[in-house]
Amino acid sequence: MPTQLTFNVLRHPCAKLGCNRWFRNLSGLTQHTRTHHPSLGHVPPSFAVSTGSPDHLGQDYDETDHDADMFPPATEYDIPTPGHQELSNVDGNGDDSNSSGWECKSLGPEFVGPVGRTYRNFHPGLNARRCDASGQYLSDDAPPPLSAERSSDDWSPFRNRLEFELADFLFRQAKMPTKKIDTLLEIWAASLLALRGEPLFANQKDLYHVIDSTSVGEVKWESFVVRYADNGRDGQGSNTAPWMLDSYDVWYRDPRKVIHNVLARADLIGRIDYVPYWEYDSTNNQRRWEDFMSGAWAWNEADRIISEDPTTAGATLIPIILGSDKTTVSVATGQTDYYPLYLSIGNVRNTIHRAHCSAVVLIGFLAMPKTTREHASSSAFRNFKRQLFHSLLTRILCLLRPAMSVPEIILCGDKYYRCIIYSLAAYIADYEEQVLLSCIVWNWCPKCLAHWESLDDDMLRRRHEHADAMIEEFDFRKLWDTYGIVGDIVPFTNDFPRADIYGMLSPDILHQLIKGGFKDHLVDWVEHYLIHVHGKTQAEKVLDEIDRRIAAVAPYTGLRRFPQGRHFKQWTGDDSKGLMKVYIAAIEGYVPQYVVFTFRAFLEFCYLVRQNVITQQTLVEIDDALRRFHLYREVFRNAGVVDTFSLPWQHAMKHYYHLICQFGTPNGLCSSITESKHIKAIKRPYRCTNCFQALRQMLLINQRLDKLIATRADFKEHGMLNEPLLSHALGALGTIGESRDMANEIEEQAGSYEEELGDAVDAPRSVEAHVSLARTHQRKRARTVGALAAELCLPQLPNILHRFLYSQLFPTDDLDDIALNECPPYDGSVRVYNSACSTFFAPSDLCGLYGMHREHIHSCPMWRNEGPCFDCVFVVTDPEAEGMHGLDIARVLCFFSFKYQGTLYPCAVVRWFDRMGDGPDVATGMWIVHPSYNARNVPHIAIIHIDAIYRAAHLIPVYAAHNINTRDIKPHDSYDTFNSFYVNKFANHHAFEIAF
Repeated sequence: MPTQLTFNVLRHPCAKLGCNRWFRNLSGLTQHTRTHHPSLGHVPPSFAVSTGSPDHLGQDYDETDHDADMFPPATEYDIPTPGHQELSNVDGNGDDSNSSGWECKSLGPEFVGPVGRTYRNFHPGLNARRCDASGQYLSDDAPPPLSAERSSDDWSPFRNRLEFELADFLFRQAKMPTKKIDTLLEIWAASLLALRGEPLFANQKDLYHVIDSTSVGEVKWESFVVRYADNGRDGQGSNTAPWMLDSYDVWYRDPRKVIHNVLARADLIGRIDYVPYWEYDSTNNQRRWEDFMSGAWAWNEADRIISEDPTTAGATLIPIILGSDKTTVSVATGQTDYYPLYLSIGNVRNTIHRAHCSAVVLIGFLAMPKTTREHASSSAFRNFKRQLFHSLLTRILCLLRPAMSVPEIILCGDKYYRCIIYSLAAYIADYEEQVLLSCIVWNWCPKCLAHWESLDDDMLRRRHEHADAMIEEFDFRKLWDTYGIVGDIVPFTNDFPRADIYGMLSPDILHQLIKGGFKDHLVDWVEHYLIHVHGKTQAEKVLDEIDRRIAAVAPYTGLRRFPQGRHFKQWTGDDSKGLMKVYIAAIEGYVPQYVVFTFRAFLEFCYLVRQNVITQQTLVEIDDALRRFHLYREVFRNAGVVDTFSLPWQHAMKHYYHLICQFGTPNGLCSSITESKHIKAIKRPYRCTNCFQALRQMLLINQRLDKLIATRADFKEHGMLNEPLLSHALGALGTIGESRDMANEIEEQAGSYEEELGDAVDAPRSVEAHVSLARTHQRKRARTVGALAAELCLPQLPNILHRFLYSQLFPTDDLDDIALNECPPYDGSVRVYNSACSTFFAPSDLCGLYGMHREHIHSCPMWRNEGPCFDCVFVVTDPEAEGMHGLDIARVLCFFSFKYQGTLYPCAVVRWFDRMGDGPDVATGMWIVHPSYNARNVPHIAIIHIDAIYRAAHLIPVYAAHNINTRDIKPHDSYDTFNSFYVNKFANHHAFEIAF
């Protein structure tokens, strides 16, 4: 465990205005200054120093100028600003305040995280100072303003906790239809007749009335109507198209009130960043990017706000993140589409966004004009749809405009008031939506000016100033052909201060990389390559064998199964993600090695940009993976499979470096977040409607869901839900002891059930990883050591157990020098388990609020009536080494526990695998292992303590090294059939981070 660092470790700040770097010694400071701040002569102190865009059109620096992303331009204040150092005289007159009246404090680093491994420098201007209800700033140690205390038994509008829990269960959790609610309440009422009691609700109308009367979290839906207007024409001419006469209803919620509700949530305390910051690793001073506020956009936006209005100093920046995407809820009963608009704020951390904790809020349904086939392809109708989209966004968001210039005072979840100022920050969208948002031509890039026929050329990034200048200078045809701009559409960002639609577009891992680059491009190219080389008949045989390889992959927690290969029509994002994890090993041997190199580079790029924390070293690795991908993909062009790589989805990979520096890690802005929101906010509510005028019903359902979620958070904040429901009810009756016993029993049953459920864990992080046996042992399996040896067909198991006991009792002794008769004997009882649970910190994967992930490791003779399931695991053998040099692979043959001298030993019988070579395979990037044997060619079996197990591992056969027909191989036979395996680092993102 490294020693905790203190403030004095970083003593020397960079004196350059706007630079946040600190150094341990003067030599490091000197090297940094010469590299990043070379002297250009004397600059008069009355002028601001700028290293930003080269001209008034907003042309940005070259795409490959990564230093400009990593170290953003110097702060440009029109007011004196303190440097990042201890200064006793800022203005030169001994006064530490500036002319604008806002207080400038020194910006020493603040250490965060375990044992001070990282430190942050916070923005000095928009530093989220606390204030009272009138906007007067408070001192740092001032208590929050007094607020009305809530009684612990005030469950209004519910009469008691039982009534709230029932309403929440029936409507939000069980989603019970109205008729079934009435049936349930009627049965309940009948059961209470003899006791002269009544159910908690009379009927479903009574239930809905109570939910609707809830005021917490309420933001009502509103609507307006839009129609086509063409410079005063009445639209009644003979050539008038039908769409010109239609009117369109648009439903929305006040985005300002929605943001207020998010900021007021007490359950987000400690999970919201109020101040822009730059984060560094204290061990090597490398920059780190994670949540949105760690990116350069938030810092630079704060600079712009302060420079425009110095009186905003002390305010809180609220970056607004938008997302929209059409979704289909019904096809069989007629095409039913909706166009939802979502909103979130960049202050909320990425783990909250990915955990779907209602931080992404549905705020509107956009109109989708339709017309006859005769007019559908007309330019007038296309332009109307484009401009309508932008006009609707302007109309819905216009309520935010005043507070984009003048801060407004709101109450936050920590009970302090703050002056907040909004800015449009990012927009989550797939490529089709990005084309619409940026008003560009299809196949052009929405981020840079590269021509659509040569997207890989390095070009300047798009800026709205440049687009406006081009629109003033050229006609629409020239704009369309030369710059890819649709000049007769006005983007919605033109109506909001400091907004630039080109800069707002965020990276989209799901559609750009997973669905686009991988599934629609690379996988299809492999098929075309095989047909081009072998002919259609032979290629189909090869593709069938690839499908059988994919189907024969051993099962693994969270791994999607493809029993029929990859030939099915309806592909989802999860299908593409699942195929990415196993495809590279399946095609090896049937395609040239350069094709495998291409897939490896692409997969490594995808997994690197998906990490929860990205450092400067990670950016170097991302650049290297992209370089290798561009190099090796030429094999497809050389083979005649593709003519061009000028594809917007692959071209978008070039912008990830810059976007990571701007917005933090892309996993917090991926469209998979809004796609998941479709299910909760659109598809499930739609299924609860009668499908007649379903939208109005969906709006009401969403409003009720939001109220219940907010009410539960409110009750939890006041400590009213701290104990289990049964304990609460019995405690109210005075039977406290019985209450605790019954509550414990209920919790134990719930824990046993939850053991088979989801992978996200909301428990705080206490250790890096922890493994525990299942709650229930198997009563029908072996109960003694001898019986277990017979069950596993391991007659040497008792001797192995004796040596294991010695190693536990005397861990410092060398076991190889100890004779068997010196080891403590044990022939007593054992308890056998079919599984164990591993909980570990994996914030890059599906996880809870604190980044914890849980998976199950199976070791049972029969799994789901398909066959045995004996999973493999990573075993920590050298804690000081990195990656696979400190981990070994073992297959778990059995989990069991026993007691010796009063100590419980949870163990696992494992079969070891040996690594082949000193590094990963050159082609696939994965380590290769094979089953281990001792000198007498006997499988290497051992017993290990489960504390040595890190987590489950997934192995894929090295198919190309075996001449085995995979036609009849079942997934559960995979580990027994093949002799060499890849350690699948692409099984999930955590495995990628440790199996290098």
